Amino acid sequence: LEAMPAKPKSSDVSYAFLGPKGTFTELALAQIKGSKNSKQVPVSHVAEAIELVLSGKVARAVIPVENSIEGGVSATLDALAGTEKIRIYGEYLVPVTFNLVAKPGTKLSSVKTIATHPVAYAQGRKWLLDKIPGHVHLPTTSTAAAAKGLLDSSYADAAIAAPTITNHFKLVALAKNIGENKQAQTRFIQIGLAGDLPKPTGADKTSVIVELPTDRPGSLLEMLEQFATRGVNLTRIESRPIGDRLGRYRFNIDAEGHVLDESVGEALAGLHRFSPKVSFLGSYPRADKQQTAPSGNNSNGQYGEAKK
Repeated sequence: LEAMPAKPKSSDVSYAFLGPKGTFTELALAQIKGSKNSKQVPVSHVAEAIELVLSGKVARAVIPVENSIEGGVSATLDALAGTEKIRIYGEYLVPVTFNLVAKPGTKLSSVKTIATHPVAYAQGRKWLLDKIPGHVHLPTTSTAAAAKGLLDSSYADAAIAAPTITNHFKLVALAKNIGENKQAQTRFIQIGLAGDLPKPTGADKTSVIVELPTDRPGSLLEMLEQFATRGVNLTRIESRPIGDRLGRYRFNIDAEGHVLDESVGEALAGLHRFSPKVSFLGSYPRADKQQTAPSGNNSNGQYGEAKK
């Protein structure tokens, strides 16, 4: 594989993201250089975002893949497993903090019904039980949809949403930073159709989906050994059911390094020899810019010496 730039000029790229305006996904999209001047298409579901990419209606999409509290986003992991044409071109970390917002003039003492996404509600539940005992939660598809709904109807008194939501809708914050975990983050990925790889930066990740060949003792260990023997560290491994019958799982894996690194390339070659199905999702720069290098005698130079 030849390392080449991963994308055209940002101004030429259109993006789908989980909307409406004011979601955490929009905050992730804002981290992409040049995206402010691009066409941005809000969608309701991860599957819709991926379908827009596959159909060519947008060039890229930004979708959530992992939360520091809830773990992997099942809808994203399952949707990525359903196609061989999608690649990951970048990742972005967004701090997850929540405010309780309402229409101007609303008093906290009058709030009884609260709309928000179930994940946001789980984060704010402790605060709500303390400050608004007896409240009723109304689930919504997103925190931004909950906030927008306050203006469209009287179905709820307040909503839990991102702090930036008041930049998009005429709402006020009744309480700030009500989430229980103050260090929570969500990891988002930028996806597009398979194309040129981003160049190795020395601070990269590689993502794959791997199926085990048979249900037998040691098969999971054998899969992990493909990375361990080459000194490649894994940053995430998560299983999801394949769905054809009970007991069959695929593994979503994020590994440190780039597929053009000898150690990672050898590990993926080992996976292809071992597994009946390996889906390469991409190699891309890490959001935290942490330098990555294989442990042991597994550097590119050492592989080169061994081949002489």
